[in-house]
Amino acid sequence: MSIEVKVPVLPESVADATIASWHKKPGDAVKRDENLVDLETDKVVLEVPAPTDGVLKEIKQNTGATVTSQQVLAIIEAGAVTSAATTAPATAKPAAAQSAAAEVQATSKADALSPAGQRIVAENKIDPHTVSGTGRDGRVTKEDLVNFMRDGAPAAIAPSVAATPGARPEERVPMTRMRAKIAERLMQSKNSIAMLTTFNEINLAKTAALRKELGEAFEKANGVKLGFMSFFVKAACEALKRHPVVNASADGNDIVYHGYQDISVAVSTDKGLVTPVLRDTQSMSFADIEKAILAYAKKAREGGLTLDDLSGGTFTITNGGTFGSLLSTPIVNPPQSAILGMHTIKERAIVERGQIVAAPMMYVALSYDHRIIDGKDAVLFLVDIKNQLENPQRMLLGL
Repeated sequence: MSIEVKVPVLPESVADATIASWHKKPGDAVKRDENLVDLETDKVVLEVPAPTDGVLKEIKQNTGATVTSQQVLAIIEAGAVTSAATTAPATAKPAAAQSAAAEVQATSKADALSPAGQRIVAENKIDPHTVSGTGRDGRVTKEDLVNFMRDGAPAAIAPSVAATPGARPEERVPMTRMRAKIAERLMQSKNSIAMLTTFNEINLAKTAALRKELGEAFEKANGVKLGFMSFFVKAACEALKRHPVVNASADGNDIVYHGYQDISVAVSTDKGLVTPVLRDTQSMSFADIEKAILAYAKKAREGGLTLDDLSGGTFTITNGGTFGSLLSTPIVNPPQSAILGMHTIKERAIVERGQIVAAPMMYVALSYDHRIIDGKDAVLFLVDIKNQLENPQRMLLGL
């Protein structure tokens, strides 16, 4: 019986998707729930599993095609088996047998790749059979592919050209949908809002001391480490309650004031920056926040973020400090009205009670939509965050 494989129902905010890569070809055996194809949307990569066991009979849409909800992607012959499994010759010449074994071994090596590894192979045109595997039974891991790209010759450039003295190789590749959407939204933000940025600096000595004092007990009690991000999320949440205009969104000529705090936390992936949402942070504990961030980071690395994970958000926090950024002006993510930028922590000389001391200092930036937020409100909001983090007991008491 022939079974249709269809595009999943896409949310209203996602009009269509692009076929990023097929993991099977016509004639291949498939198992129920095995990933057949990756669909790239503006926000995430969706995996389409096989609805039944059988053989992939036909692919209806090739890599690079644009598809919509419920469009037929492929046909599976349910319950069928591959011809290779049923018509194996009783006797084979040694050379032919050796060739067939090599082909099976090569195919197995490619099939053993994780979804993340398969995406790297597809996007960078890498032949996985040329990569030495360090995984179990010689399997090629994602790290093997990353190291190969860093240390080996790029697969898209012919070795003969790359090795030619004086050669100036180039490679032209189309933007991924996610990268194109990021570019579109950045330009939308630049052209549609009156964005300004205000700066401040925070002495994190007391927060660092509190983490050092209670970090071990916190990890034992909750099974997760106590990081700086949970302090910033809690501080932002409390400041948003006191300065609700910073938590507002623009909707045409209306301003929507949200009575809750859904904070988007920027996470870097191989494809670009994504912002999964911590929902109802006003009700979350430090442990809840740390666990949620850790879970999102894991899902982002494995390509498992869903559209629901990325939808909504009333305020965003981004941490360029993880990459060494000392100062930057983050761009507001419409329809939100503000974004907080964290940066690297540096020991700097400051004056404290008339004495010059060294302190762990961080520059912070708040970019905001001046159509909604006045400069005074933006400055007071950032000062509020500064006061909480320089006196962390205040946020613990809700002050």
